[in-house]
Amino acid sequence: MAGPAGAGPTTRSSSPPPVRRPAAGGSGRGAAALLEPVVAALLGPTPTVRFDYWDGTSWGPSDAPGSVRVPSPAALRWLMWAPGELGLARAYVAGDLDMEGDIYAVLTALRDAAPSDLRFGAKALPAVVRAAARLGVVGPPPEPPPEEHRPRGVRHSLRRDARSISHHYDVSGDFYRLVLGPAMTYSCARFVDRHASLAEAQEAKHELICRKLGLHERSEARLLDVGCGWGSLAMHAARRHGARVVGVTISTEQVAAARERVRAAGLADRVDIRLQDYRTLTGETFDAISSVGMFEHVGSERAAEYFATLYGLLAPRGRLLNHAISSAGGSRLGRRSFMARYVFPDGELIDVGDVVLGMERAGFEVRDVESLREHYARTLRAWVANLEADWDRAVALAGMGRARVWRLYMAASVVGFEDGGIAIHQVLGTKTDEYGRSGMPPTRRDWN
Repeated sequence: MAGPAGAGPTTRSSSPPPVRRPAAGGSGRGAAALLEPVVAALLGPTPTVRFDYWDGTSWGPSDAPGSVRVPSPAALRWLMWAPGELGLARAYVAGDLDMEGDIYAVLTALRDAAPSDLRFGAKALPAVVRAAARLGVVGPPPEPPPEEHRPRGVRHSLRRDARSISHHYDVSGDFYRLVLGPAMTYSCARFVDRHASLAEAQEAKHELICRKLGLHERSEARLLDVGCGWGSLAMHAARRHGARVVGVTISTEQVAAARERVRAAGLADRVDIRLQDYRTLTGETFDAISSVGMFEHVGSERAAEYFATLYGLLAPRGRLLNHAISSAGGSRLGRRSFMARYVFPDGELIDVGDVVLGMERAGFEVRDVESLREHYARTLRAWVANLEADWDRAVALAGMGRARVWRLYMAASVVGFEDGGIAIHQVLGTKTDEYGRSGMPPTRRDWN
């Protein structure tokens, strides 16, 4: 899920025994009774979420804030061939499993009920196979939904990274505009007050980054925006602070859209958007570098190379702002996880302590670390609301499967950020000159 979504602390609360609603006719031997052993094997005997089945039967508390809907027995076939999270994810993306009501409450209940043992899916397999046989859905493994991606080649090579980035980002720009809103900014916003709109909060985040980088202190500063997305930060820096910006991304769709946005804003003389990997930048020097929502794609094996490359691109007294999702102890997305297969292939969340250490080893002097965890939860809730408010159009733009991927991944990420299972940090470092001068202001007063 990041990738952004991660599992937070698992807690179990006592709850009354689940209520089973019998099938029409009163036999009680409907889907709910047949699948009760499957649910119990996956989630324990008393999950706090309700399951509603295709035949009108249900299992679970009647007052649950949301439910898992199983519209057909086909969901069992997914689980039979991929027990656990991956099978459940495939069933959801394919439409053979759904969530209704408060999706955040449903995801929280499922997380809290699932055994911490990562082999829980395999343990449920006998119950799944028995139920599938009873329902006549045993058969060869179904083809995974087309939205699933399995990276090939050397991990974090230029070619493999390009394919993984394309999988996630080379989607209709109109779909991203629907989800992200007019700011077209795919990273954590900063809500300076509780009444701020999403667009205002994204503007506040851009301004905070520019101020941390000192762009307001000098005119004509040269900024490199690594993983520039659709150019929103680059345009803000050029428009508000007169910066000359080079934005790089390896998404062809982003490059085309960002260049058009820059042209329409009249900033083509100040903002240069390139289809380029940061590792191929040579012979250029910048006064400041921003990397927002890109470091999650780098990986721990390449982190030293990443920081060394950016350090080499900075002028003396230049600054780097690294804005990235983090996880205590670090977290590489599991190969068979929903997030790795559908959202951020090869994604990795690195402990903020390791980020600081990596920057220092590359030569940076780390000057500031700030967490925006609660801000990201609120940002994601706004994105989910945008998606659900215009669901039919989202499906028309990106397809049902991809729309479902986005709904699940963003909602699960909300849960991860709200319970502290994952976080997000801005880490600011400076490249001091030969006399030890950092160029930093004496206080943070101008950043607010």
